Amino acid sequence: MEFLLWTKGPVFDVALAIFAIGLLARLVEIFMLGRAPNYAEPRAREWPAGLRTMLTRTVVDPVTFKRAPFNVVVGWIWHIGFLTALLFFVPHVELIQGVLGFAWPALPNPLVDFATAVTILALIATLVHRLTHPVKRHISTVEDYLVWAVVFMVVLTGYLAYHRLVEPYPLALGTHILSAEILLIILPFTKLTHIFTAFIARWYNGAAFGRKGVQS
Repeated sequence: MEFLLWTKGPVFDVALAIFAIGLLARLVEIFMLGRAPNYAEPRAREWPAGLRTMLTRTVVDPVTFKRAPFNVVVGWIWHIGFLTALLFFVPHVELIQGVLGFAWPALPNPLVDFATAVTILALIATLVHRLTHPVKRHISTVEDYLVWAVVFMVVLTGYLAYHRLVEPYPLALGTHILSAEILLIILPFTKLTHIFTAFIARWYNGAAFGRKGVQS
């Protein structure tokens, strides 16, 4: 019980502070890079083109799907499953309400439980594919495996705690909370930052191409 209270108290505060400060620093760093002046006459407006690219890049084009169907399908499965468990599980919604002051309706527990189980299987498939694919195995870094391990532990420990498959329960729940706090701590300093920067990058590319009058 002391371990659970420790993870829910001081460790959570520290993790949240590191996450907030680290993410703010990364975003400030990105926006301070600025853009080189473009003196050419714009052929179209940047904002509509940028917003359009944000939407079109979310849907995988047929060529990419044909070249890497596993990446597309399994990637979508575990991302959707992870977000479902993160944002629509009743205790998580209540936590968001306590931190942000607002929230949204949660999904039924059986639906979130199913999404979590599918996510675990998809993450395992992703790791096996990375380890067995000759190119991916060659280009994978320690950071790639670290990110996978932390995300997997968050999902797995949450599933084990929900089904009370590990006793005592406070230890299982505390391990899940600690895993989530580790995720918060490393997020601003790893590739997980793409959660917040992916759409910014898509808008930037779309706006740049849109100004030139070509499609991104």
